[in-house]
Amino acid sequence: MSVSIHEQSLVIDIGKTHVKLHVLDANFHSVFSRQMKNQVVSGGIYPSADTDKIWHWLVGNIKAAALEYSNISALTITTHGATAAVIDRNSSKTDGLVLPVLDYEYSTLCEKSESYKDVRPSFNDTFSPDLPVGLNLGRQLYWLKNSFPDAFSQATDVLMYPQYWAWRFTGTLFSEITSLGCHTDLWSVRNNQYSSLVDALQCEGLFPEIKPAWADCGKLKPALADELGLSHDCHFYNGIHDSNASFLRYRLAHKNTPFTVVSTGTWTILMASQVSLESLDETKDMLANIDAMGEPIACARFMGGREFEEICEQAGSWLGEQFEERDIQKIIDQEVLALPDFSQGSGPFGGKQNAFIGSIDQVSGIALATLYCALMIDYQLDKLGAQGKVFIEGAFLKNPLLCAVLNQLRSEQQVFLSKDSTGTVQGAGYLTSWGKVDCQIDASKAGIVNLESLVEYRDLWRAQAENNQR
Repeated sequence: MSVSIHEQSLVIDIGKTHVKLHVLDANFHSVFSRQMKNQVVSGGIYPSADTDKIWHWLVGNIKAAALEYSNISALTITTHGATAAVIDRNSSKTDGLVLPVLDYEYSTLCEKSESYKDVRPSFNDTFSPDLPVGLNLGRQLYWLKNSFPDAFSQATDVLMYPQYWAWRFTGTLFSEITSLGCHTDLWSVRNNQYSSLVDALQCEGLFPEIKPAWADCGKLKPALADELGLSHDCHFYNGIHDSNASFLRYRLAHKNTPFTVVSTGTWTILMASQVSLESLDETKDMLANIDAMGEPIACARFMGGREFEEICEQAGSWLGEQFEERDIQKIIDQEVLALPDFSQGSGPFGGKQNAFIGSIDQVSGIALATLYCALMIDYQLDKLGAQGKVFIEGAFLKNPLLCAVLNQLRSEQQVFLSKDSTGTVQGAGYLTSWGKVDCQIDASKAGIVNLESLVEYRDLWRAQAENNQR
């Protein structure tokens, strides 16, 4: 890997569950990190992101980082998708918000925006399926505009979530395609332009100019740079959707060779290169994202982290509980099944009533959750028609047996484990030295298990999951 032009860069990572901050050295390795729980504000006019708390936390921890690392010369950001900030750029309020940043898990949003179906574009145009709650950003904007017309009319800009924070740091207003094209209904993948929904909302003028994720937003605001203890020459780069940050590293490394990245956390998102979008099934939570270079990517998703926790809880396990290969074998032998959906509407079986078959009190709950998530990833790889190597990133790397079960299920493909525990952050870090990085993926082969009757168990699970009544 070539050396970055920056001695140190700082990456902000705002995930749905945690907010993180990393200082990266010249080779994009994390040398400083901080983390806090990301909690939703449940009061107010609707559930919203706690942007005040996030801002104060960022300021305090960037100060701490600057005291320890004096050569930080670049900042950038990666965040979860399905989130936007509606702002008045001329507001005297520091946050600029005309409305709070709506939480995409607001449970009654679909009920309150029933007429949205009349204006949303077709799947064949946007490759964005009709998703639950506020996972289609277009639904959020539609509801906000119709529910709070006076406040919405004060908006000068609608900013994707990474670019909202870039604006807070620099005053520069940009849009960016990975967040704009992430199951929002706002972007026509087929025509590579804003969708008809933007016309229906009459808000195309609210979206700033689209710039690449690596675009230089300029220097930090001078007073803010002073407060943070950073140089006045410190620049902020536009930012990127988190799963796309992870994918970016592999795209740069593999060029024209097909591969699939399985990005895991609250969401498990499979991103398969060189797969036709025509194979996407909108009823299976399959969709197209757009990568940092503006190319569509065939994707499939489920709430892996959320479902894993839910199965553990319902089956009487806790997340740190120890288990072994023989615990998984016992589940297979006794044909104990966890059937989706444990996420309240997402994934390939979204909306089905979750169920357990067999005696769950006789088996390890965490082993059952492990097997379930491996089966879901395997199922979605088949639905995508994924080719080439499979790379696992993120939270599931902490569960080597899950990765090994997937490895056995994908006997005709190679499953690899990223050795970069901060892969999403590293991918975002590349934005600060765009065009000057020779990206190499550091990964090891997944472990091996020899589970008996695994394929037969998989076939049974698939049949039951497909037939499970809603």
